[in-house]
Amino acid sequence: MYDDTIAAVATAMGEGGIGIVRVSGEKAFSILEKVFCSASGKPCSDLENRRLYYGFIKDNFTGERIDEVMAVYMKSPHSYTAENVVEIQCHGSIVSLRKILELILKNGARLAEPGEFTKRAFLNGRLDLSQAEAVIDLIKAKTDRTFDVALSQLEGGFSQKIKEIRAELVDILVNVTVNIDYPDEDIEVITYENLVSGISTVKAKIDAMLATADTGRILREGLNIAIIGKPNVGKSSLMNALLRETRAIVTEIPGTTRDTIEEAVSIRNIPVRLTDTAGIRHTDDIIEKIGIEKSKESFNKADLVIFVVDSSRPLDDEDREIIEYIGDRKVIVIINKTDLDLKINRREIEKKLPGAAFIDAAVTREKGISNIEDEIEKLVYGGEVKQNENLMVTNVRHKNLLEESSSALKDAGLMAESGEALELLEIDINRAYELLGEIIGESVNEDIINEVFARFCLGK
Repeated sequence: MYDDTIAAVATAMGEGGIGIVRVSGEKAFSILEKVFCSASGKPCSDLENRRLYYGFIKDNFTGERIDEVMAVYMKSPHSYTAENVVEIQCHGSIVSLRKILELILKNGARLAEPGEFTKRAFLNGRLDLSQAEAVIDLIKAKTDRTFDVALSQLEGGFSQKIKEIRAELVDILVNVTVNIDYPDEDIEVITYENLVSGISTVKAKIDAMLATADTGRILREGLNIAIIGKPNVGKSSLMNALLRETRAIVTEIPGTTRDTIEEAVSIRNIPVRLTDTAGIRHTDDIIEKIGIEKSKESFNKADLVIFVVDSSRPLDDEDREIIEYIGDRKVIVIINKTDLDLKINRREIEKKLPGAAFIDAAVTREKGISNIEDEIEKLVYGGEVKQNENLMVTNVRHKNLLEESSSALKDAGLMAESGEALELLEIDINRAYELLGEIIGESVNEDIINEVFARFCLGK
């Protein structure tokens, strides 16, 4: 399958200034020779490697000129896939891209599967599996911070750390295996004390990486925030302030927001999905009831709840019901309208929500907005804004494998402490080694590889 030549449109479909058709495989250059005519009349056999040429794509079956283009040929192994690669830059018209791609397929290439170019880069050893997955994150990045983390991992920092940990496990395995296979030889006998120390050191490094997983997941997938409270406390005003635009309708009439409003925004380079919910209260209005139920659904899915209360009114049963509903969730309590006379019993809220962060605000005057953003940033990074992108775990697959590896080393450490047979320790240490290998693709089955690359867009 991987001896054939593949082709696909590498740019997003739709109108644009430039569109790119990418070809990879043994026949890439011979196909270019058939369809590309240099404007200077220079034959394709004289084209230099990795140099862009101006010319035209011409249908070699009908003689029709299809488009004015720039073309480049990249000789193996110095290309994205480590194969012979051709890229044709044409006008960003759907028609032009379709015609050029059809012509290339007609001349011997086949349509690439989603992610197949990157898959070939992996199979040809140019990227490991975690670097290939970083390509997806790079494409989907919504903020500068997310992009920086993905780029760092693509450059191999994360992979290198995994390789270093595996190398330490190899040293432990070699000592264990030698002591098992050659007990009577004149070799240094491994002590259980050294085993416990070595296993503990490696496990601590894995656990340190796992400690970044929650932050990494949020940077990759986004932080879901639900803004809740009873009607007319300032929820929609808060959402508009965080978005820096008027998105939600604001009036003095309770129940104006009857449905959840969702918007994506970047807060301190953190991708956030804000949900402005309908005010949670008892009502006989059927439509408002549906909105309140949707509010509760958004609340249950949220990573963080922002509970807004009106400081100019005493707490009532609706406020207290919402407080009970919040329970032990991660919550920021916004004491809003502090520019008015204070009538709220703040101590009652603090007593019922002891783990909450409290912020005094007057949202319509933009007071407290930066403090809210500070608290969101603090929650995501755990108070450590400057984390090492190389070691950040952003991928659920990586997290699961690291957790399993840590668990295997925990079992091995417990057996070493109790002096169990080395043969039993070897099984768990080797399992940890293999699990780490799955992260970078050195010990992974074909089904997992196919699943990873199926998530890619066509042309990448």
